[in-house]
Amino acid sequence: MSINSSSATTIAHVLSEALPYIRKFHGKTIVIKYGGNAMTEDILKNSFARDIVLLKLVGLNPVVVHGGGPQIGNLLKRIGKESKFVGGMRVTDKETMDVVEMVLGGQVNKEIVALLNSHGAKAVGLTGKDGALISAKKMHFTHQTEEMKAPEIIDIGHVGEVTAIDTSIIDMLIHGDFIPVIAPIGLGRNGESYNINADLVAGKLAEKLEAEKLILLTNTKGLLDKNEGLLTGLSTEKVDELIADGTIHGGMLPKIRCALEAVQNDVCSAHIIDGRVEHAVMLELFTDEGIGTLIFGDCPEEDEQII
Repeated sequence: MSINSSSATTIAHVLSEALPYIRKFHGKTIVIKYGGNAMTEDILKNSFARDIVLLKLVGLNPVVVHGGGPQIGNLLKRIGKESKFVGGMRVTDKETMDVVEMVLGGQVNKEIVALLNSHGAKAVGLTGKDGALISAKKMHFTHQTEEMKAPEIIDIGHVGEVTAIDTSIIDMLIHGDFIPVIAPIGLGRNGESYNINADLVAGKLAEKLEAEKLILLTNTKGLLDKNEGLLTGLSTEKVDELIADGTIHGGMLPKIRCALEAVQNDVCSAHIIDGRVEHAVMLELFTDEGIGTLIFGDCPEEDEQII
């Protein structure tokens, strides 16, 4: 197959543009939270897998943390169990927790591992219970209105929050040239299982690994201003201002706070990118423009422009 000169020039330009980024991030750890449409559409699944394998082949250390809410909901529906949510969190009784472990730790995790391996990787699937990777405790959810004298405590079951992370098994896999793929299930003090938000796990893991970057795949373009324009190149101070003036609100707040906490705890930068775009991870990491929202930390060598 021949290639015309215009296409050849474009390809050469793209490869040349990627080179300084590959050099800069060589040997660095990148934590990627994988979810949304990128997990359910075949074209996007394959482009994601190729991106992750490419990162590994050019010398980066990708670590994947995945969600699986729709898949959990589908199985619960098949067995006749209603999905219930409080404050955006799935109410997880013992039976639902069994389904969460089956879907996240079994079906979804192994599908991702198989997909990466089919594209030439050496991927290994884990849950937070493997190697005591993620220690967790029960999350206490409270609700209060202006009319209430005291907050109402709502029991949402086996929903957890991270108390500690032991990265020994992750370090071993990275040094063995494997790609870790992690389901966000935590282990309680008495051996109980906890369902944990995948964004939170990715953020805490990035902090513990002192990752270069935290990347959160979403079903939106990123953080938008009040005129629906994409915001990027943000300092932590600018993010605080956007929260205070109401630009950041609703469902984006927890994700932004997760990213903000990561960069305030030695992660060099956090990226919120559109997983509906093919090769979103590669475009964000290896091109000058990127495709999503970038939040900077305080790493001295970070040289992108801050607005």
